[in-house]
Amino acid sequence: MKQSYNNGVEATLGVISGKWKPQLLCYLGNRPQRTCDLRQELPAISQKVLTQQLRELERDGIIMRRVYGERAPFKVIYELTALGKSLGQILVQMSEWGEQRATQLPDMEIRNDHAGFTHILEG
Repeated sequence: MKQSYNNGVEATLGVISGKWKPQLLCYLGNRPQRTCDLRQELPAISQKVLTQQLRELERDGIIMRRVYGERAPFKVIYELTALGKSLGQILVQMSEWGEQRATQLPDMEIRNDHAGFTHILEG
């Protein structure tokens, strides 16, 4: 079934929105990662949710999954695709906007800056 959106922003947010996807994209922007690496970076995410989010990003063409080895245990590595890398500037701008807003609100803090997204632009 064809998905329908009211505008391009809605379509973009449909791919990158959620609690974990921006964080996953940030870490994958630094370098390709194994599932265990992502779990270390995001200890609060459950394995089920991590797998679900990675599958959705893969389905949408944002990341690719590479499997190495001829028998279990396989080595699985996730990395950004060209389409995923094309989100770099958008993600940097969104992050910078959020960082700027946080400086204006005393009850808001940003723990990590936009550096992970900037690495997407360098790759």
